[in-house]
Amino acid sequence: MSEQLQKSQSGAIGEPMNRVDGRLKVTGAAKYSAEYELPNLVHAVLVGSTIAKGSIKNIETRQAERAPGVLAVITHLNSPKVPGFAERDHPAEPPTAGQPLRVFHDNKVVFNDQPIAVVVADTLERARYAASLVKAQYDQDKHQTNLEANLGQGYLPAQAKKNPKSPLADYQRGEADAYKNGATKLEAEYVIPSEMHNPMELQSIIAHWEAPDRLTVYDKTQAVIGTQRAFAKDWGIPEANVKVIATFVGGAFGNGLHNWPHETAAIIAAKKVGRPVKLVLTREQMFTMVGYRPYTWQKIGMSATPDGKLTAITHESVGQTSTYEQFTESTLQQTRMMYTAPNVTTRYRIASLDVSTPVWMRGPGEATGAFALESAMDEMAHALNLDPLEFRLRNYTDTDPDNGKPWSTKYLKECFQMGAERIGWSNRKQQPGSVKSGEWLVGYGMGVGTFGAHRGSAKMKAILTKKGTVVLQSATTDIGPGTGTAMVQIAATTLGLPPEKITFQLGNSTFPTAPSQGGSSTVNTVGAAVQDACIALREKLHQLAAATPNGQVFSAAKPEDIVIMEGHLSLANDKLAKAAYSDLLRQNNEAEVEVTIESKPGGSDRDKYSMYSYSVHFVQVHVQPLTGEVRVKKVISCADAGTIVNQKTAGNQMMGGAVGGIGMALTEGAVIDDRYGRYVTKDLADYHVPVHADAPNMEFAFVNKPDPHVNALGTKGIGEIAIIGMAPAIANAVFNATGKRIRELPITPDKLI
Repeated sequence: MSEQLQKSQSGAIGEPMNRVDGRLKVTGAAKYSAEYELPNLVHAVLVGSTIAKGSIKNIETRQAERAPGVLAVITHLNSPKVPGFAERDHPAEPPTAGQPLRVFHDNKVVFNDQPIAVVVADTLERARYAASLVKAQYDQDKHQTNLEANLGQGYLPAQAKKNPKSPLADYQRGEADAYKNGATKLEAEYVIPSEMHNPMELQSIIAHWEAPDRLTVYDKTQAVIGTQRAFAKDWGIPEANVKVIATFVGGAFGNGLHNWPHETAAIIAAKKVGRPVKLVLTREQMFTMVGYRPYTWQKIGMSATPDGKLTAITHESVGQTSTYEQFTESTLQQTRMMYTAPNVTTRYRIASLDVSTPVWMRGPGEATGAFALESAMDEMAHALNLDPLEFRLRNYTDTDPDNGKPWSTKYLKECFQMGAERIGWSNRKQQPGSVKSGEWLVGYGMGVGTFGAHRGSAKMKAILTKKGTVVLQSATTDIGPGTGTAMVQIAATTLGLPPEKITFQLGNSTFPTAPSQGGSSTVNTVGAAVQDACIALREKLHQLAAATPNGQVFSAAKPEDIVIMEGHLSLANDKLAKAAYSDLLRQNNEAEVEVTIESKPGGSDRDKYSMYSYSVHFVQVHVQPLTGEVRVKKVISCADAGTIVNQKTAGNQMMGGAVGGIGMALTEGAVIDDRYGRYVTKDLADYHVPVHADAPNMEFAFVNKPDPHVNALGTKGIGEIAIIGMAPAIANAVFNATGKRIRELPITPDKLI
C-alpha cells in the first residue's frame, strides 16, 4: 500500500477516508427497507383517485376481492380505524399546520392520485392486477391546481399570524418598499415550478404487527425517532412498542422527513390481514405521494446607488400548499441577511391548491429564494455596468444585518477568491455574447448560497468490547452523505484508534435518540455526540484503570493520555503501563465497558452569534445559438463549512448539490394538466433529471477553518449550501452568454431560441 493511500485511510479528521459502508453497498449486501424477508410476508398495492377534488360516491371492489391470491381490499368503508385520526382536531406542529391526510378515513378526495384503496395479495403481481380491477365513481367538485392563476388567494401562514416574530411573518428593515425611490432600480418576477423527489430507492415500507400493541416497521425514512413517535401517536400505543428500522436509505432529499399516506396504508393493511405487509410505491406514485419542492412565484424590487451600493430590496413570494396542510419554508431568509441594504422588505404567502402537500427539498426555501435574489443581484450588476463579483463585495456584510449580531465565522470572501481563480473569472466579459468557442457562445455566472449552522440534541452510546473494538450506536440515519464514515473518523480521532476498530451502528429506534437527517445538522449534532461519548468513554476507562492493582500510574495521567491497545490500555507516554481489559471488565462486573451520553448545544454562543454556512458557485456554460442547447462546461463550488471531517465525502456532497442545481436550472419541472389536476410528467421519461452526460467537469474547494461556536469540532453543514445558489449561477451564465434573461425555470431551448 502506498504512503498516500495509507494516509488517506488513517481515519483522522480531514482525511479523504473511503466510506465504511461502501463495500456493503456496491456488493449488494446492504439491506434496504423493502429487502427484509419476514415469514408470511404479503404485498400491498395502492389505488389512487382519478379526480383532484370531490368525494367517492361508490367504490367497486368485488372483482378485485375475487382475484387470485387476494387477501383484502381496504377502503374507507372497511378500514380498521386509526385511533389518532379522531384526535387530530388541532393544527399539527409547524411547518405543516393543518390536518395531515388521514388515509381511508372518509370518502373525501383532496388531490389527484390520493390513495383510495389498498389491495393485499400473496404476490406483488397478483396485488397489482387486483388493484387494476378496483373502480370508483365520484361526485366531482371544481378544483384549482394553477398557482399563478391563484396568486391573489395567497395568505399569511398560521404560524406567522400566531407569532409576529416568526421568520414567516412580514419583515421590514428601514423603509418599506424603498426601492421604488432608488437611483437605479429593477423590478422582476421569478418562477420555479414544482420539482419532484426522485431518489434511486423508491419509498417503501414493511409493516409487521408482532402483537396487537406492538409494531415493527422497516421504513424508508430520514427520521427514525420522528417516525416512531408519529406511529405511536396514531395507534395509541407506547413509543417503546414501535420499532423503526432504516439501516440503509437509498437517497433522499427531504422526502423521508414527513410521514406519508402509503406508510399508514401498509400498517392498516398489516392490521387487517394479520401478516407482515410490504408496500413499495411506483415511480409514478413518487410524483404524487411523497412531497415536492412547491411551485413558487417571487417578485424582487431592488435599488442601488450609481457606485454600486444597495439601497433597498423588496422580496415577495407565494408558494403553493395543499388544502389540508400549510407547508411553509424559508424562501426569504437569505434576502434578510446576505447583503448590506439598509431597507429590506419581505412578504411571504402561501396559496392552498387541490394538490398533495409539498415537503422540504434539498436547500428547502433557501434554494428557491436564492434563485430570485442571486439572479436579481446579477441583473442589478449589469444595469450598473459592474462585475457581479465586485458588486457583491461592495455589499458584503461583516455583521448580520437582520439582527445586528456578529457572525460566528464567515469566510465567504475566501470562497470568492478561490472560486474566481479556479473558474478563470478574469476571462468573463461584461458585454453578453462577447466570448465564443467555435459556434458556441460562452458565458460565466456566479451565485451565493447560505444556510443556518444548526445543532440539536442527540444521545450516543459507546461500547468498548473485550476485543478492544469500539461500537457506537445512534438512531440517526444516512441518506447518502456518508454519515457513518464521518462518525467513525470523529471517533478514531478522539480515541486514537484506527478506523477499522470502530463500528457505527445507526438507523434503529432502539438506539439512543437522534434527530432526523435534514437541515444540514447531522455532523453538527450527532458528530458532537460521538465526540462527547468518546471523551466520556476515555474518562470511564481512566477511572477503571486507576482502580486496578497497578493503577497509580494511570491515576496520575489524564484521560486523553489513555491509549486503547490490543487487549489492554496503555499510556501515550508510557507504553509499558498496562491495564488488561479483562481486569477492567471483571471489576466492573460487565462483559463490556459502556457509556451513554446526551450532547446538547450549550453556553451563550448561540445567542451571541449569527451562525451560517456559505457557498459560492462559479459556472461556465456554452450555449448553441441556433438550437438553444445549454451545456454546463465547468463548475467550481467553494464552501465555508467549518471543519471538514472527510474531504472525499464532503466533495461528494458538493457534487450531488451541483448536479441537483443543474437539474433545477436546466431540466426539472413538473407539468400539471390543470383541466384534470393531473401531472403529465409522472415518470423519468417525461420528467428530466440530470444524467452523466449533463455533469461537467466539477471542482470543489473548502476554506476548512473551524467554527468554534457551533460545536467543539468546529463543523458547519454542507448538504444544503451545495445546491443553494447553483441554479442562479447557471441562469446568470446563460445571460452572460446570450444576453437573454430567463426568469422562469427550467431554462429549456425554447426559451432561448
